Amino acid sequence: MILQIIFLVLWLFELILLARVLMSWFPNVDRSNPIIQIIYDLTEPVLRPVRDLLPQTGMIDLSPLIVFLIIQVLLRLLQV
Repeated sequence: MILQIIFLVLWLFELILLARVLMSWFPNVDRSNPIIQIIYDLTEPVLRPVRDLLPQTGMIDLSPLIVFLIIQVLLRLLQV
């Protein structure tokens, strides 16, 4: 039961992170929108430490990719 809840939370976070990545492709997104603020507030605490560990790559932010990979590994481990 606990593993299913963890699996669900990770899966939902992955969807929220995907929404944030897709929003980054549209520079005119209104960041004062409450839904967008929630997405940023939920994802930034996870992305910031990863971003701080990665070397500077110019304008490309690889932290979502790293977080996606970590989540996928965790989801695979929970399925075993």
